Amino acid sequence: MSETIMSDEFPDRLSVDPNSPFYNADILSRDVGIRFKGVEKTNVEEYCISEGWVRVTAGNAKDRHGNPLTIKVHGPVEPYFRDKK
Repeated sequence: MSETIMSDEFPDRLSVDPNSPFYNADILSRDVGIRFKGVEKTNVEEYCISEGWVRVTAGNAKDRHGNPLTIKVHGPVEPYFRDKK
């Protein structure tokens, strides 16, 4: 039986939507936090480090499929694990 060692490196792009090709349950299970422009954000749906953007929810608005509406905002993105001291 081999053990999986978790890396402390983040993928370039990560999404919380299970239907997205950028969804990664193993990384999300470690309680990922996002600092955007130096401020911690709690409503991030997806991020891309290399392109410098995050998708954040737009209030309580929903699209026609019941998914939250998102807005893409550009700026420096810093993901981190909240479980690390």
